[in-house]
Amino acid sequence: MSDLMPPEKTSLTIDIIATEIESEHLDRTVKVDAYVPGFLEKHQRPALLLINDGQDMATMNWIEVFREFLQRKGSIPLIAVAMHAGTDRKMEYGTAAVPDYLGRGAKAAAYTKFVFEELLPTIRLELGYPEFSEKVFAGFSLGGLSALDIVWAHPHEFTKVGVFSGSLWWRMLDQTEPEYDDDKHRIMHDLVRKGNYAPWLKFFFCTGTLDETNDRNGNGIIDSIDDTLGLMTELERKGYNRASDMYYLELPDGRHDVATWGKAMPVFLDWAFAG
Repeated sequence: MSDLMPPEKTSLTIDIIATEIESEHLDRTVKVDAYVPGFLEKHQRPALLLINDGQDMATMNWIEVFREFLQRKGSIPLIAVAMHAGTDRKMEYGTAAVPDYLGRGAKAAAYTKFVFEELLPTIRLELGYPEFSEKVFAGFSLGGLSALDIVWAHPHEFTKVGVFSGSLWWRMLDQTEPEYDDDKHRIMHDLVRKGNYAPWLKFFFCTGTLDETNDRNGNGIIDSIDDTLGLMTELERKGYNRASDMYYLELPDGRHDVATWGKAMPVFLDWAFAG
């Protein structure tokens, strides 16, 4: 944490730096919004929060959520960067190693390359911060699956991940097929099983009790909660401690929408950056 005194509530400014990246990997222009607290100084090494689905940040009233967090916690050196999804969102987000059973996520590997080879160099250059104290990735729904996949596949680049109503149902076989099996065909769960334990990684999961109505196994628990708890079990089997390495937030009456994720965001920020 910075040794600067907490800024006065009335004086805390957040600069929004909008840029566009002509991505060769994605073959499109990617809009990016960086949120930089006015009290940051160039000699500092701020933490970096990357957020998928940056086009939803205004609906979430993100700048006020961010400002209120900084006002409560003091001068935490933190920059947030939100990447807008494109029209090919269902292809760019997903799991880079394995598309789903309909071929969605086919460009997820290209999106990963965009993050490391185009986004991060641009951020460092344009914002003037060549190094960050840590990098955290967050996302909502399919963007949450994308964030988790990128962090899991590149653990030495990140410390934490935030998954809000993540599309953890992402599967390699249609659930209507007779041979479909949750223990075999959910892609992210399988990637965790086959992956390596990185002891420094921490995981935040958020679901809402009204996220959806589907209950494919008929156990009385909606799929979004079931899939999230199942993924946490896989992380436990890999070696992570549910109490110290994971945070699970289940919002009563929470829905699969930006308003719900906005309510969860202050909890995530407190967990991720105020420890």
